[in-house]
Amino acid sequence: MSARPGSGSGEPARPSPDALLALAKQEGRGRLKVFLGAAPGVGKTYEMLTEARRRALGGADVVVGLVEAHGRAETAAQVAGLEVLPRARLDYRGQVLEEFDLDGALARRPAILVLDELPHSNAPGSRHPKRWQDVEELRAAGIEVWTAMNVQHLESLSEAVARITGVRVAETVPDHVLAGADAVELIDIPPAELLERMRQGKVYRPDQAARALKGFFREGNLAALREMALRRMAERVDADVTGYMRANAITGPWPSGDRVMVLVGGEPSAEMAVRQARRIADALRAPLVALHVERPGPSKGDPGPALRLAETLGAETETVVATDLPRAILEAAHARNVTHLVIGRGRPSLWRRATGRTLSAVLLRRASDFVLHLVPSPSTAGRPQVMLEQRPLPGWLGWASVPAFVLATTGIGFALDAGVTDGALGMIYLVATVAAAVAFGAAHGFATAVLSFLLWNYLFIEPRYTLTIDGPQEIVGAIVFGLVALLLAGTAGRLGRTVRSAQARVFGLRRLVEFSRRLGAPMDRATLLALIAEEAERVAGCPCCVLMPLSGEEVPGLALPRERRPDDPDLIIRAAAPATAEPDDASMAAARWAYAKGQATGRGTDTLPAVGWQFQPLPTGQGSAGGVAGLVGLRFADRAEPLDPDRARTLDALLDQAAIALERAELMEERARGAVRAEADALRTTLLTSLGHDLRTPLTGIRGSLETLRTMGDALTAEARADLILAAEEETARLGRFASNILDMVRLESGQVALRREAVDLPSALEAAIERAELATGRRVERRIDTRLPALSLDPVLFDQILSNLLDNALKFSGPGGQVAVVARRDGASVAVSVEDDGPGIRREDLARIFDPFFRASRTDRIVAGSGLGLAISRGLAHAMGGQITAESPIREERGTRVTVRFTS
Repeated sequence: MSARPGSGSGEPARPSPDALLALAKQEGRGRLKVFLGAAPGVGKTYEMLTEARRRALGGADVVVGLVEAHGRAETAAQVAGLEVLPRARLDYRGQVLEEFDLDGALARRPAILVLDELPHSNAPGSRHPKRWQDVEELRAAGIEVWTAMNVQHLESLSEAVARITGVRVAETVPDHVLAGADAVELIDIPPAELLERMRQGKVYRPDQAARALKGFFREGNLAALREMALRRMAERVDADVTGYMRANAITGPWPSGDRVMVLVGGEPSAEMAVRQARRIADALRAPLVALHVERPGPSKGDPGPALRLAETLGAETETVVATDLPRAILEAAHARNVTHLVIGRGRPSLWRRATGRTLSAVLLRRASDFVLHLVPSPSTAGRPQVMLEQRPLPGWLGWASVPAFVLATTGIGFALDAGVTDGALGMIYLVATVAAAVAFGAAHGFATAVLSFLLWNYLFIEPRYTLTIDGPQEIVGAIVFGLVALLLAGTAGRLGRTVRSAQARVFGLRRLVEFSRRLGAPMDRATLLALIAEEAERVAGCPCCVLMPLSGEEVPGLALPRERRPDDPDLIIRAAAPATAEPDDASMAAARWAYAKGQATGRGTDTLPAVGWQFQPLPTGQGSAGGVAGLVGLRFADRAEPLDPDRARTLDALLDQAAIALERAELMEERARGAVRAEADALRTTLLTSLGHDLRTPLTGIRGSLETLRTMGDALTAEARADLILAAEEETARLGRFASNILDMVRLESGQVALRREAVDLPSALEAAIERAELATGRRVERRIDTRLPALSLDPVLFDQILSNLLDNALKFSGPGGQVAVVARRDGASVAVSVEDDGPGIRREDLARIFDPFFRASRTDRIVAGSGLGLAISRGLAHAMGGQITAESPIREERGTRVTVRFTS
């Protein structure tokens, strides 16, 4: 038998036969590269076409089979210059449909075929119903295919996507197609950037963008889809590494995507559970979360030591307040995508084990999506497990308990009848009255008192077995019993209500304290709104959403007419819990009324009570529409009563805190905008100062030369006139360079630099730039250039501009007799081009700002005037071509500066 890798048998490790078989199956098949994105508009097709153009410029045979630009001009522009296959025309029910020409692609047999929209369903009459099946046939023919798709189209994720976004994807791709791809490239941008692209009209037309922003393209939806894409990409990378290791007989740990959560309480076993969870997380190489659920009622221990231990062991801790412990655990586990749950086993009593109400039993029934780990209790744990599933008591149980209490008390009375007087037996019935009143309320206590009096009179007061009372002693006893019973029923009932109300208030206070603690953490506006929706949903116990006004500044071209605000605002859902909570059209009319008037509207209020939602305003002094920043909507359509008074008060307090947090967030955003404006003002001041200096100096020289020529032209010698003309020309050229630099900075800042990449021979490009600098200055530049440098895919014009700026900068600051050198070499996987001078150098505190626009180091003022734009332009051009630029000073003997630009080869 062959030894497994790492088995310790001493035999050499052998490759996995399955891995080798998988590699053998790929022989002769065309490669498949998938450009994967989280949502439409992230740039999958654009990046795919950009890479295709790059490969085509390198000489590869690239053909576009089909590309859907969806009206995006930038994407359509990338197709220019590439060979495009004609589309096939299919007749279907009197219409002519255009589809990808599979037979034409097989006949053309390009080296690389670009075929967009992998999940697409082909028109009826096509050879295959799905495009991914076309791709499989192309690969079987040995053609390499590049394609694009979004993560929501994966078949295994369709249900999860539907739950998150509320939209069910109709066109799906089997997971084995993506798993069988030879390369998967993730095209990822943050949700905020994608939303900005949407608002700018770069993804959909304005009318489509408006609908998308209110539906699928919510920031929470995009963040969840992005996490799905990143996780699927991580799984793909892990699978690639695993396959490589198995095929090459490499041993080692293989990471997984697990997440471990441990339940922390006040019981003695909590610390042991935390340590065991840490070991499980370490074994799985997974993050660890420690969860403490605080419930109304007396504390059952201090969870502080266990939570502090969890933090010491590197776990993330979270505290939630809930009445139903198992439900709170499962909700937190689902919210954090937990795969392993760790709890202490405890020592449950026989009764709890028999009824199946221990926490472990409940989780075994309900936590079917998780791996459950039970940690044994330590030997010192003497308390049984008391964490029970909280079940609300049905209403009929209280009234059924009334006769049960009375009958049980009657049984005790018969047992004590021989040795106890009938008056003492009456006191026993008072116990049943108090118990019923405390447990269920005053009405149940009154009923128990009446029934107890009748049975006491009938069974134990002489004459027995009649309802008559004989003798003054019995009469006085019956009257006293009745009064005491009724008094106790009322008092005990009020006491029970007071206790339950106090418990509810404590629950609300704990919820508010936890909410305040979470609000204290730094977060952006989107996270804050999601937190508000989540907390409101927990307190109210029903679906919740947060609506905010859509201003004209948010979606250019989609703003509503000004006269419609604030009386008829355009409200959109910013956050929802769950994600599918969305008011209907009638409820949205109530929401607009609530926003415009600043009053609660909808179910349970005096305004539009027939709708199924209730909308509570978020009042804030910084908001619009009379101090209303937004609305919190609660769906009460399936409830007879919206909220009990205690929960309503808790919700009001929560909304007040949420409004304050929103106001603080808006103030912080305004402060940030103020800082940006201040920076812009400083930059504008610097620009005006630079313009005043750098325009006035050459203009003064030009004007002086021209005035001298005009007034003394005939009296001047030919040599003097030539010198004046030359000075005017030099100053004019200097002025032109300054204007060109200003225009270049404007182009860079506005993103208008268009790249035209081609293979650039570095030694030739460097030599041309150096010769031009030497000719202009009459000085020699030292060359230390590796002639074996590879050709780089760059824009030759922009690269030449970078070299010219760096050389001009070095020649100016090194002085008339200084030395300047150009060094080009390989630096790992990159090519580094450095321009060195032996000038006075740059102070260390100025190095971090040397590439900022209009920044001029102290050495500039001492040597030569300049606009401070050359290095800033060089940095912008280098970044536009995917390079990096750095500066070092001093480089030798406390003098000199070296500026290096690097490009990946």
